[in-house]
Amino acid sequence: MVRSSDVILILVAILFPPAAAGIVTGCSCDLLINILLTILGYIPGHIHAFWLIYKKMQAEERYGNGGFIYIGNGQYQPLYVSDGPAPQYYGATGP
Repeated sequence: MVRSSDVILILVAILFPPAAAGIVTGCSCDLLINILLTILGYIPGHIHAFWLIYKKMQAEERYGNGGFIYIGNGQYQPLYVSDGPAPQYYGATGP
C-alpha cells in the first residue's frame, strides 16, 4: 500500500535521486552509490533510488511502520524478534 510519504519520496526521487536515497538509507554506502550512478547517468540514479524506495515499502508491509532497521544493501531486519508466544502465566502469580 502506497502512503503519502512514499509519494513524496517518489517525487523527490524524480527531481534529485541522491536526496531520496539519503532519506531512505541515511549516510550509507547506498547514498554514495546513488551519487555515483547519478553522475554517470541520470537514469541509473533514478533506477537505484526507486529500487531503494521499493525495498523500504516492502519492509513496511512485512514488519509494520517503524518496526525495522536498514542494515545496508537494500536489506532490512525487524527491530523486535519474538521467539513464539509468551509462556502461560507469564507475569502473573500463578493459577
